[in-house]
Amino acid sequence: MGGLVFYALTAVVALTEAIALLVLLYYYFVSIFGWQKFDEEKDYTPEKRFALVTAAHNEEAVIRYHIESLKNFNYPRELYDIYIIADNCTDRTAEIARAEGVLVYERFSPQRGKGFAVEWMFNQLFEMEDKYDAVCLFDADNVLSSNFLLEMNAKLKQGFLSIQGYLDTKNPNDSWVTASYATAYWSMNRMWQLARYNLGLSNALGGTGLCLDFQTLKKYGWGATCLTEDLEFTMKLLLNGIRTAWAHDCRVYDEKPVYFSQTWRQRTRWLQGHWDVAFRYMVPLIKKGIAEKKWYPIDGAIYLFQPFVIMAMLFNFTMALIATFFSDPIYAAPITSAMPAWFWVIFGVLGYCYPMLGLYLEKAPKKAYYYYITYPIYGLTWFPVTIWGLFKHGNQSEWAHTRHTRGISIAALEEAPIAAKVTPE
Repeated sequence: MGGLVFYALTAVVALTEAIALLVLLYYYFVSIFGWQKFDEEKDYTPEKRFALVTAAHNEEAVIRYHIESLKNFNYPRELYDIYIIADNCTDRTAEIARAEGVLVYERFSPQRGKGFAVEWMFNQLFEMEDKYDAVCLFDADNVLSSNFLLEMNAKLKQGFLSIQGYLDTKNPNDSWVTASYATAYWSMNRMWQLARYNLGLSNALGGTGLCLDFQTLKKYGWGATCLTEDLEFTMKLLLNGIRTAWAHDCRVYDEKPVYFSQTWRQRTRWLQGHWDVAFRYMVPLIKKGIAEKKWYPIDGAIYLFQPFVIMAMLFNFTMALIATFFSDPIYAAPITSAMPAWFWVIFGVLGYCYPMLGLYLEKAPKKAYYYYITYPIYGLTWFPVTIWGLFKHGNQSEWAHTRHTRGISIAALEEAPIAAKVTPE
């Protein structure tokens, strides 16, 4: 009987190993297409009119620097308006924003969270007689490169309806946590986002620094109010045949959590939302891809499958650890023999070293390679975060706000060699 149990576990381990391996190999294959950045024909002539929308909850420490960067865009001021949503604020956010001469909409509602605030603001814009061509969405702690709207204007003129800008980090040197975020984003932007764009797949909206065609947004509505509203809207667009494009040449500098307790709360929220979106959208996307014989919906479903892959890897690690306590090879070997140990050692080393290619291609600062020493610690924490997110995924109303206490100007960032800066010719 005991032998049957162990052989059954061997079959489960083999299956989970195969699933994890196939998904990881797929992502390695996709990443190859990010090795080269191709030149694009772009028309930078200002034409599109934008509504810039920022949801802010008690952001008095950073809101002025955010608005300063928006007003500093290298784009005709008459072609864009700045809207600040002072969402359930109890500080001076609205007062400071008004002093900066922008449009401030105050919202007080028991429905907390960015998704609800953004949907409320979009409904206000829909009643403004369609005077905008596109809407850009930001977080209050962001500062933006001056060419942001020029790039979005060019992408819209190329025919794209949903666009994500390059997500960068404005505080990579604050702690090992922010350093881990920075290295992850620099590598991911090149080896995942740019690669997907080069392949013609859909990119993922990142919650900030995104641009949406106004008529498309109005037609389908926002409707994304879970804890990862950006992921939900990405998949909603995919179900309607709309792929998100990538704007590699403009930067969105985002403030990352400094302390581990903050990143734990933030990433738990991400995984709560990810599980929720996966359960609702994964199967419909697969059905769409099969029915229409198109790969990009299935690719979207594979992206949603990531938490399942993490759980499969955790199961395999746990089983391998348990097997080490059995002295009888009859029982220990079957559990861990689906793939030989040397294979997983090589695969693990590759998994650790390969993303460094993204840092090199992005011309990240030399410090980034030292940051990578602590990155495995950050990576391993995805296991408990994923489990906790699964247990809590039914609660999509628990918003964990990250408090920002220090403003950083765009001028200070663009003078510093954080990573390669690109401006239009």
